[in-house]
Amino acid sequence: MLRVMSDAVSDDTRLREEMVEVQLAGRDITDPLVLDAMRAVPRHEFVDARFRDVAYADMPLPIGEGQTISQPYMVAYMAQALALKGGERVLEIGAGCGYAAAVLGAIAGEVYTIERLHGLAEAARGTLERLGYGNVHVIEGDGTKGWPEAAPYDGMSVTAAGPRVPEALKRQLKLGGRLVIPVERRGGMQQLVRVTRIADDRYDEEYLFWVAFVPLIGAEGWRGNERGPGHDPALYEP
Repeated sequence: MLRVMSDAVSDDTRLREEMVEVQLAGRDITDPLVLDAMRAVPRHEFVDARFRDVAYADMPLPIGEGQTISQPYMVAYMAQALALKGGERVLEIGAGCGYAAAVLGAIAGEVYTIERLHGLAEAARGTLERLGYGNVHVIEGDGTKGWPEAAPYDGMSVTAAGPRVPEALKRQLKLGGRLVIPVERRGGMQQLVRVTRIADDRYDEEYLFWVAFVPLIGAEGWRGNERGPGHDPALYEP
């Protein structure tokens, strides 16, 4: 039994290293802190046991309730876009299963991650606690309003696509802080945007590349009965 468990651990470590070398470093992920975090966080612990065999494949996977865990490359790219140096305070919108928050938590000092769906919030909290990510705090609520209690933030990562960048999130950024978010553009397509606060009332926006995320639901996102960009539950449910 111990040999079987040891082999499983060895396989997961090998697959994670291959993921980093091929899918990330083999493309355009160059930040050593991000690469180390992706090596350290066990993605297989955050997915359903049915998907363990493909936990380190470069693809999103269903986590229930119409949501997904993003592909490893996207998690790494968004973390790299925040340009963290270590020790920062970060806000994530859309905890999902908690994987991306764990990656951010392996770099930043404190991570606050908001999830609107109760079942996912509870599951993410349990997994993060079990794995020892004590600096990652799961909050249940409307992520489009941010979390003023811990603001301002050095970085923000939004893992769902909204119709625009929520003003509440922009106001909770530190000067020089960065916000990465997918936003709907023409024809229902989505584009990843990086917003940097350069003054009290001035923000710089960079348009990165086209993406496909589930909808951002909330007061400054899509309404609950409104179909977000490209939202088709059949694409995301197991």
